[in-house]
Amino acid sequence: MTQPTDAVHTVIYDGDCAVCQRFIDYLRRSDPEGVLELVAFQEPGVRARFPWIAPDRLEEALQLVEPGPDATPRKTWEGARAIEELTRVVPRYRGVSWIFDIPRMRPLLAWGYRHFARNRRRFGCGDHCSVGPARK
Repeated sequence: MTQPTDAVHTVIYDGDCAVCQRFIDYLRRSDPEGVLELVAFQEPGVRARFPWIAPDRLEEALQLVEPGPDATPRKTWEGARAIEELTRVVPRYRGVSWIFDIPRMRPLLAWGYRHFARNRRRFGCGDHCSVGPARK
């Protein structure tokens, strides 16, 4: 786990999901300013650092936690709302945050995120994921 700091937003993701890993790699490349701390929820100490986030929420959706002292409940965004907030936090993404202001876009993106997250292991995750062999 990276060194915790109260100066950056923390992104908590599923470290066992290849799709999530690719997204985190993209975030890492898109964040030369270092405004994000990227941690897999499976890393030691993550659940103790963020006790207000239920374990099932960590498994179901990306979490974005505002800066602040460890183990202190802080504003936390989840799923599509976390993605929306990332467009405001990461300087490189600020130019696309307007998308979330389009009427009906938030519910549509929230639905899309939930659907994708539930099925993420089917999208390019590889042999280690829960998808069985193709039917003949």
